Amino acid sequence: MPRRARLALIGAAGCVILLALTWYLAHYVGVFKRADVSILSGFLQLDRPGLDRWTNRIASLCDPQRYVFLAVIPIVMALVRRRPRVALMLAAVLLAANETTQLLKPLLAAPRDYVSLSPIGTASWPSGHATAAMSLALCTVIAAPARRRPAVAAAMAAFAIAVSYSFLELGWHYPSDVFGGFLVAATWTLLGVAGLTLYETRRQVRVAPDQGRQLHASVSVSEALMPALAMLALAALLFALIVVARPHQVIDYARAHETFVIGASSIGVLGLLLSSGLTLMLRRG
Repeated sequence: MPRRARLALIGAAGCVILLALTWYLAHYVGVFKRADVSILSGFLQLDRPGLDRWTNRIASLCDPQRYVFLAVIPIVMALVRRRPRVALMLAAVLLAANETTQLLKPLLAAPRDYVSLSPIGTASWPSGHATAAMSLALCTVIAAPARRRPAVAAAMAAFAIAVSYSFLELGWHYPSDVFGGFLVAATWTLLGVAGLTLYETRRQVRVAPDQGRQLHASVSVSEALMPALAMLALAALLFALIVVARPHQVIDYARAHETFVIGASSIGVLGLLLSSGLTLMLRRG
């Protein structure tokens, strides 16, 4: 079995295990249930009229009516680059990931701890918006040219994280719903990569040099990770500027909402890990 297919299948299996663990902890383990509510409360207390306008716009990008147009982008990218099999795989991943989430919602619905500021239904796990955002992000990474893939991965991770932070601030989901959505998207993306790799290997497809760069990147580990590290540095710089502008408010809020800080950071780290990990997997055959 090709190395990439083996890694993708191992990664998909790991995502499924984490998916099941996340669901169980969020629904049936008291300390994690309370943490879920505490993180969400931290997001809800950021509520400001001006902020709500922006978060509504960002979160609505993954509403079904708008998402249909966004989902076409990676498919068109693959077709423009004359990668029809990749385009077909991306379409299958986008459809499978989002349909899986819609099937899991009623199947795994269970009572959750109540958040007084924002009552959320029992069938909220996993988040459809998080699944849509991350599946789009990962598919765009695959569709991008090899040399541009690290930068695309960082940018699309930022997109998925921004969408998730936005609907959390609006009180649409619990934070664990975001983890579930991200993991559903990652599972299907890795299965798609494994399936396409095995298909091409078994058919003994000889890939032309420029064609090989679609999935066989020619970047080093440092080049693959540099944009993600740059984005982390930028986020740290923006946070530092906010602290300098309003030191007492920010520090007091962070101290009063330590669980929120940890949870919000975890969502950001997971988003970057998934996109950067996919970039590393595709950097060479």
